[in-house]
Amino acid sequence: MSDEPAHVLLIEDNPGDADLVRLRLVESSSDLDVSCVDRLSAGLESINQHQPSLVLLDLNLPDSRGAETFRKVLNKAPGVPIVVLSGQDDEELANKAVHQGVQDYLVKGDFDSKQLSRAMRYAIERQSLLRSLDMSRQQQLKFKDEFLSHVSHELRTPLTSIHQFATLLLDGLAGELNPEQREHLATIYRSANQLRTMIGDLLEATRAEGGKMTVEPRCVRSSDMIHEALAMLRATAQEKGVGLEAGIDSRVPLLYADPDRVSQILVNLVENGIKFTGPEGSVMVKAYLVDADPDFVYISVADTGRGISPEAKSLIFERLYQDPNSIDNSRKGLGLGLYISKELVRLHGGRIWVESELGHGSVFTFTLSLFSLPKILLPVITEAGQLKESLSLVAVQLTPFCNPHVGNWEATRQTCLQLIRACVLPDKDIVLPSLSSGAQGEVFTVVASTDEHGARIVAERIQERLELCRQLKPSCAFRVSSLGLQLPTDRIGKSLEKLVQEVADDITRWLAQGLQPIHISGEQPEMDKSERGAKHNKRGQNE
Repeated sequence: MSDEPAHVLLIEDNPGDADLVRLRLVESSSDLDVSCVDRLSAGLESINQHQPSLVLLDLNLPDSRGAETFRKVLNKAPGVPIVVLSGQDDEELANKAVHQGVQDYLVKGDFDSKQLSRAMRYAIERQSLLRSLDMSRQQQLKFKDEFLSHVSHELRTPLTSIHQFATLLLDGLAGELNPEQREHLATIYRSANQLRTMIGDLLEATRAEGGKMTVEPRCVRSSDMIHEALAMLRATAQEKGVGLEAGIDSRVPLLYADPDRVSQILVNLVENGIKFTGPEGSVMVKAYLVDADPDFVYISVADTGRGISPEAKSLIFERLYQDPNSIDNSRKGLGLGLYISKELVRLHGGRIWVESELGHGSVFTFTLSLFSLPKILLPVITEAGQLKESLSLVAVQLTPFCNPHVGNWEATRQTCLQLIRACVLPDKDIVLPSLSSGAQGEVFTVVASTDEHGARIVAERIQERLELCRQLKPSCAFRVSSLGLQLPTDRIGKSLEKLVQEVADDITRWLAQGLQPIHISGEQPEMDKSERGAKHNKRGQNE
């Protein structure tokens, strides 16, 4: 212990028991600072203000009883040792308490000052030892992750060379190959691709473990992502004789998700389904709504394969786990795909699980949030509990010059997004999550708290910034347009939430109609820079 007196928090509602414990503490040591409260709520508040060295806890309090009492204290202060003082000699409850993190369990009236002192001392020492072990474990994990990350990065350069030269030889660019040579090179090529996948998974898992994995949610359609994933794996499935099918509920609206990350999840799950399904089997991907969970869409990947054992089901999402009963030719990875998928689903605010029986296939299901525009719009389009009088839309449509995209399209769209955000007023305008559109480009939509005239000024400001950006010119064309929103006129008897929903519905219709640019009501004459500057100033004065 430090030079300061150890701070002991006693949570006990019986005054007689509290006095007895205080007496035992005084008898055992004078170097203690003891505070006593008679409610769990007061104890949790005391922990919040001054974390104690140890908690002496009665389980039956006026505002909490039984195991729930120590669980609440453990959640509030996971690093503080707890000694339970109970009036019941309950062996089952004592075992449960110790297994869940309590350091000791004493029965009132059965301990003297020496026993209490020893229990407290051992509790503090054991908790300190647990902290040391946890720190050591964290350091080992950090070292392991750094090592794996370093090795993975170092392996990528020679592996890229192997892949490139194998491709060059297979394409016949270095001369003709005889059938035997082509077969050997094809084996090298397949192995290099498999190793590249493993290294990519190692790097992703390391980022996930370090909290560095990120997602960028956008407005997306589940059908687009599902069809894209199935198209990527259709050749693999056909080669094995496995059928791929999609069943998408037409009622599923736009989702709020990162399309690249969701595609990664789907490819992992569908690829596993193909891997563990025999010829003449099938893999079905579905997207559907569940009435009991209206804020999420459910996406499932069902196969007719061999199924998963009950023991494996509880471990299958763990890092580096591989089912020991899987057949040898199906174990071509490191056991990281499902772990990465679980982390990506978690980052989206969803959950993932598996249902399976041996011999009857498996169904992996995960949830994604539906796109809720009213929640995003509410703080921007309302003021003083009322809908604002003027709202407009500004649309920025990016179209790549080449299909497929040449260069880093993600860097291009991020540059465009940053420029747009720099052109709007954070407290008055909002840049909506973009509507992902694959090869056709993307549309970014700004909801501006201004009339049609002010929206044109915002559009011109964005147009100028995009035209001046050298990074965008070689890779894409852009079109900026604006439109004044027709706000609800019949507001009598409607709640603010209802009015916001009506505005959101109008905007959602534009978002869901594909990537047609928003029409400008009347073409505006070309303006010189002085006119544009004057309009910029006018909007600033109006706002």
